[in-house]
Amino acid sequence: MSDDYNAIAMPVGRLGIIGMAGTEEITAKVDSYLVKRRAQREEETSEHPHFAGYCRDTYKIRAACPRFATGEAKGELKESARGLDLYILVDVFNYSVTYQMYGRQMPMSPDDHFQDLKRVIAAAGEKTKRISVIMPLLYEGRQHKRSTRESLDCALCLQELANMGVQNIITFDAHDPRVQNAIPLKSFESIQPTYQFIKALVNEMPDICLDSDHLMVISPDEGGIGRSMYYSSVLGVQLGMFYKRRDYAVIINGRNPIIAHEFLGNSVEGKDLMIIDDMISTGDSMLDVARQLKDRGAKRIFVCASFGLFTDGLEKFDQAYEEGVFTKVFTTNLTYRSPELKAREWYSSVDMSKFIAYIIDNLNHDYSISAILNPVSRIKKLLNGLDNR
Repeated sequence: MSDDYNAIAMPVGRLGIIGMAGTEEITAKVDSYLVKRRAQREEETSEHPHFAGYCRDTYKIRAACPRFATGEAKGELKESARGLDLYILVDVFNYSVTYQMYGRQMPMSPDDHFQDLKRVIAAAGEKTKRISVIMPLLYEGRQHKRSTRESLDCALCLQELANMGVQNIITFDAHDPRVQNAIPLKSFESIQPTYQFIKALVNEMPDICLDSDHLMVISPDEGGIGRSMYYSSVLGVQLGMFYKRRDYAVIINGRNPIIAHEFLGNSVEGKDLMIIDDMISTGDSMLDVARQLKDRGAKRIFVCASFGLFTDGLEKFDQAYEEGVFTKVFTTNLTYRSPELKAREWYSSVDMSKFIAYIIDNLNHDYSISAILNPVSRIKKLLNGLDNR
């Protein structure tokens, strides 16, 4: 093999992946895809010295954040990270992870997860070639702008990571991607899972017709109109939107309560609808929107949200499903989903692990990920396949 080896660009460094507490399942899937993907290149890379350690049985690096009885913690790497191009996956909203503090079992909050992430980065120190953080649901992403005398937590989070030496921050469907202006010299990617949702919908509902006569895309609020416009444009279907009338004189649970949802758009009668949003928190506004659409004569309603938090439990969704308010809820596996949620008849999970593996593999070679981030060609191919059925 010659020295000017061009078949595969040399990697930035040996690949390493750390899955923080609560991400074990998706980290294992990402690792498995990477092992299989790189095994196909073994013959091309095995003899070249710059590809030493390129094909391995696993790319996972063991790390831990043990805690003292007081709740204090420290970050530990169980193996060397020297020279690695390191990718750290963290789910800051995984409340199923617990620790002992003064004899009590405490669920980890987003603050706890974020502190543990910084501890692991600090444990790696400057021994790595590069550190990238994959944080699917951005920490404090809803506190992304300042309107009164209040903190700007999301910007502070990004600046802290940048100051600790993190080069790439990868998130999914950021509440407001403009928060990246807080770190203008660092790489920040907010990735939309558009193709994965459309593919999951087609696989789950093989009888669905993705055309303007049978389908319509709905934005549940004015803030998500850009997200829904993309879906409607790439699918070639009509777009509808709700806007929220709020009572700004009252604050309940940190937000102004919604008085009513007002609809803007053409008739939805007899059509299947995709309601597109970034997250389901309590689910109250989503179900209110779905009920209004049903009252207007909608056929089937599919809720597609990148993150399903269900902070008030599942009972209200169970009741709405029994009433025929919606047909299916799709969320990704990028955040924790309780066993009860995964067992629900009305729920379907959208697997993003293979997509993350592709992103990591490309970044490790310093390839552009523009083609991965722009799913139009894949969506068109999927639609053409449906037309030829």
